[in-house]
Amino acid sequence: MIVWLNGTHGVGKTTTAALVQQLIPNSRVFDAEKVGETLMDVSPGLPKTDNFQHWPPWRPLVVETARRILDYTGGILVMPMTVLLEPYWREISHGFASFDVLVHHFVLHADQETLRGRIQNDSVMGPSSFRFGHLLPYAEAFQSWLGTEAHVIETSALTPAQAASEIAQKVNNYPHPFSE
Repeated sequence: MIVWLNGTHGVGKTTTAALVQQLIPNSRVFDAEKVGETLMDVSPGLPKTDNFQHWPPWRPLVVETARRILDYTGGILVMPMTVLLEPYWREISHGFASFDVLVHHFVLHADQETLRGRIQNDSVMGPSSFRFGHLLPYAEAFQSWLGTEAHVIETSALTPAQAASEIAQKVNNYPHPFSE
């Protein structure tokens, strides 16, 4: 099983994923960004892009890597990764479905004002023009497809621990085909 945590950059996916992993037995965190980082290391480089998700190999490699991890370890993978383009999400979700991997898709959501405040006041990364630059594309994706595609966790008034608890409760209440 995959627990996919989607949402804009800076909403708290990575922090929440680590907390979710602690609450779900037999789970691990796998950050699909590492697949993108691997592709960025190809030499000579792949065609220029502002987002490694645009490289056609990224999406099937994410599916294949996650599937192989699950084949090896069993259990549940918690995957924090922003995917804002619906065709990319369809490719990923259909890829998992072709291997009979169940995906619980969650979106960590907060209103724009809350997101701006979180990004501006991030004590680890500091203010990030990259993160600010993705607020509008996120809002558009949320309105057009993402808000109805996934289970929305409204985080504007939640701590990461509270969001993780809500996610874990939904996942732990789902009947699992394994017991480890």
